Amino acid sequence: MTPDTPASAPRLALFDLDHTLLPIDSDFEWGEFTTRIGWTDAQEFGRRNAEFFAHYQAGTLDIRAYVRFATEAVRQQGPEAAAAAHAQFMREVIAPAIRPQALELLRQHQQAGDHVLIITATNEFVTRPIAQALGVGELLATELERDTQGWFTGNVLGEPNMREGKVRRMEQWLAQRQWGWGDVHSTFYSDSTNDIPLLEKVNTPVATNPDARLRELAVQRGWRILDLFSATP
Repeated sequence: MTPDTPASAPRLALFDLDHTLLPIDSDFEWGEFTTRIGWTDAQEFGRRNAEFFAHYQAGTLDIRAYVRFATEAVRQQGPEAAAAAHAQFMREVIAPAIRPQALELLRQHQQAGDHVLIITATNEFVTRPIAQALGVGELLATELERDTQGWFTGNVLGEPNMREGKVRRMEQWLAQRQWGWGDVHSTFYSDSTNDIPLLEKVNTPVATNPDARLRELAVQRGWRILDLFSATP
């Protein structure tokens, strides 16, 4: 964990997205949504989507293979249809999943003057409008490669924003501002053991709506546990 930093240091509030700020997995739900609107075969897509999701939960996901799979329907439909579908997805799936307690937590950090970032393994196509809906201007997501016409190729651009990749992407973000970990006070909220590398790096790790393995680890290490969506706070 990063050593204590001076009280005057810039403060960062980092948030995972799926099952942390949202009580759903936006990547998985986007896949289910594409089936509902007829872009994918329900049986075959559902089977593969569930397999990838199980690998994610187990910490064994091949994110490059998943991104090729998850963006296939979008790539086939083209930019205009994809944008219209995502707007429908935001209305029907994401907006009902945005909880006031998540918005309040974000606003507390923003009003305190913290640098608030969402840092997620889910790709930028799915997550950028979600970050905007949550009122967060800075997003570090898995970036997508584009072809000469500016449309997605199905490949990841650069390093996937997952596991140790989140740490390296954050270090790039810090370096752009001529900061290192020791120059800032950082808090990271996450639900998943996939995020242990970044949870171990920050000053204040917060296991948020944690899965069973992360909850157990948080108890062992004395990390704060926040059940943001609990019926009884």
